[in-house]
Amino acid sequence: MYRSVLGIAFILFIITSLWSCKTLIYRKRPARLYGEVLNNNKSFDVAIVPGVPFNNEWDSIMKGRVLWANFLYKKGIIRNIIFSGAAVYSPYYEAGIMRLYGRQLGIPETHMFCDTLAEHSTENIYYSYEMARKLGFKTVALVTDPFQSALTGRFTKRRFATSIQHIPFIVDTLRKLSDVTVEIDPSPAYKAGFISIVEREKQFKRFRGTLGAFIPWENMRGRKAAPL
Repeated sequence: MYRSVLGIAFILFIITSLWSCKTLIYRKRPARLYGEVLNNNKSFDVAIVPGVPFNNEWDSIMKGRVLWANFLYKKGIIRNIIFSGAAVYSPYYEAGIMRLYGRQLGIPETHMFCDTLAEHSTENIYYSYEMARKLGFKTVALVTDPFQSALTGRFTKRRFATSIQHIPFIVDTLRKLSDVTVEIDPSPAYKAGFISIVEREKQFKRFRGTLGAFIPWENMRGRKAAPL
């Protein structure tokens, strides 16, 4: 009986811990980071928006990222957007698809850029950061969903000489923005001769890519990306 009670208590502890972690990642952290931006009147030259595979429909995560970027752009918090993502799991450049949605939402073409090299979240950030540097932008934000933001927090803090401000979307605010229907012709973002990363790389190699193993840090171990 005593062991059963302990077992139930342990399970309840695990469930409570997981729920608290979810609340922190999806609600408290995004609200805190957005509050920091508003309270300090921060704005950014450019936002990095990582891609999601496109399979002939607007995936909820991609929709959330693009709508949140559009929201921040129209509030003047971000002035330009780099959409990032190669054709990885489907024959469409993720960056190109997001740019097409951005166009339909009214974001000017002159304020949207595409990185089509990145195949993993760490590469989304690295290649977009390098694009921002070459374009002359000096301040940069990462605009994505709360989970990806939390996963890449240490990476952005440790591997880049210029600070990258995280602004993950706020779930409750996003719900108010989501009642919108946007249709695109995806053909301009289609990649001819596409071969899925699943066919090109073994699972372990893909995992290493997720960790940033193939990012060209100028061939110097531990080297940070250059300042913007």
